[in-house]
Amino acid sequence: MKLLSRDPRLICELAFRPLALVFWSILGAKALNNGLARTPTMGWLHWERFMCNLDCQEEPDACISEQLFMQMAELMVSDGWKDAGYEYLCIDDCWMAPERDSKGRLQADPQRFPNGIQHLANYVHSKGLKLGIYADVGNKTCAGFPGSFGYYDTDAQTFADWGVDLLKFDGCHCDSVTSLADGYKYMSLALNRTGRSIVYSCEWPLYLKPFHKPNYTDIQYYCNHWRNFDDVYDSWESIKNILAWTTTNQKEIVDVAGPGGWNDPDMENNIEVWERPLSNLAWAVAVRNLQEIGGPRFYSIQVASLGHGIACHPGCIITQLLPEKVKLGFYEWTVTLKTRINPSGTVLLRLDHN
Repeated sequence: MKLLSRDPRLICELAFRPLALVFWSILGAKALNNGLARTPTMGWLHWERFMCNLDCQEEPDACISEQLFMQMAELMVSDGWKDAGYEYLCIDDCWMAPERDSKGRLQADPQRFPNGIQHLANYVHSKGLKLGIYADVGNKTCAGFPGSFGYYDTDAQTFADWGVDLLKFDGCHCDSVTSLADGYKYMSLALNRTGRSIVYSCEWPLYLKPFHKPNYTDIQYYCNHWRNFDDVYDSWESIKNILAWTTTNQKEIVDVAGPGGWNDPDMENNIEVWERPLSNLAWAVAVRNLQEIGGPRFYSIQVASLGHGIACHPGCIITQLLPEKVKLGFYEWTVTLKTRINPSGTVLLRLDHN
């Protein structure tokens, strides 16, 4: 069996997945009772390596497309990853068309996925693998594509009809903590009602933590595995930080995990924000992407937090100075600013108090 991939794109993702095996306890755990994820889920997810690369003209081999996932399916089999237990080939954000179809169903981008997700699922299954897909509990995905809020039953049935085997359910653009929790619970029930076996991967604790301590007993009742922190990147320092966080929080996360429900350690933030006051109440803010490979990354930050929380109260005019000068306009204190940052790149902003 050959376990050294000829393609470095595979190594980045697959090398980290055995971390899902650490820090669990099967004693007394009552996880989601759908018969799935009796052992930790192992597979490949596109985000860490390819992020939201939509430019198939300039980068046809690195954009989020049907071609990419068919190629990865072939590599997972030919290079021995399937035989080693990595059975899930998972699509992350940015696979969707910008709008739902006339019946309110999600649809794949027609240029990048010309044959649709069901065709891709059939191909993945023909390789002896399973297909994972991505959606979001809120109004939009993290990259701005259609979210599942108000469409939980429709989306669950759509995924089942397509032959999807795993759903990664993100938590961006949700209007309240209550809506977040209710959405994760409802989608769990909606998936089960389809009658298809679909592993349910939740981002629930990750989005709860800024507001209050996650109730892991509640979370493991509805989810097969759950994210506790931010994205991993391909660095040993990232892995050490993951292990350090997991070690520090063992009392909270160990006892709730076991067959059917697992802690997913895909963690570590790779965005650095730097701020400095200027004259006339203005501020300079630099947002730096520490990731060295992959595509551009979208990063959202609350305007209320900028300039130590005082630069935009109650509003400010924001101008992007780097990588090119762009007048972004007036931003109220309560809104979110979204930036797009290249690997190893920096976006420099000037905030002028209004």
